[in-house]
Amino acid sequence: MAVEQVAQEIVKSGSEAALGTGLYYLGKFVGAGLAMGIGAIGPGVGEGNVGAHAMDAMARQPEMAGTLTTRMLLAMAVTESTGLYSLVIALLMLIVLP
Repeated sequence: MAVEQVAQEIVKSGSEAALGTGLYYLGKFVGAGLAMGIGAIGPGVGEGNVGAHAMDAMARQPEMAGTLTTRMLLAMAVTESTGLYSLVIALLMLIVLP
């Protein structure tokens, strides 16, 4: 249900039940937005940190570049998983909740 429809329902009926429904959807949308927004900050910072330190290590020891690249990609995959968990939680809040 779109936000505009909920708002129109509240205005038309003027009842407390419609207000409760509107507040429910407001909380649902704000919660999903916060889950995804805050959940995206951690992976962004983590991947930047992993990439920067991997580049430092490769600059110091160029002969280890292959090994460092593999480990850097593995660390980035683990870091990215937290962002995917946030996406799943946000989608659950938007789709699964009635």
